[in-house]
Amino acid sequence: MTLVDCLTLRISHRIIAEEEVTGAAEDMRHAIRRFRETSILVSNEVGIGIAPDNPLARQFRGEAEQTNQLIAAVANEVQRVVAELPMKVK
Repeated sequence: MTLVDCLTLRISHRIIAEEEVTGAAEDMRHAIRRFRETSILVSNEVGIGIAPDNPLARQFRGEAEQTNQLIAAVANEVQRVVAELPMKVK
């Protein structure tokens, strides 16, 4: 089993380093499709709250939303955990 914690932290590192995020998310998505072991990927929900007031925070939120959607699209199961209570999504 492989655990990747946390996707949003990886995104923030790429943004700060001024590296491209979407291509890296696509690469991860393709790797997940080929990987035969169970993988657990952890990410933070960033799109529910109030829209950030600065460009960098808005960029982060957009990149995180897009990455989460790309990864969830190839997952066998997606769970949303709120207050440590899992809620099955897919």
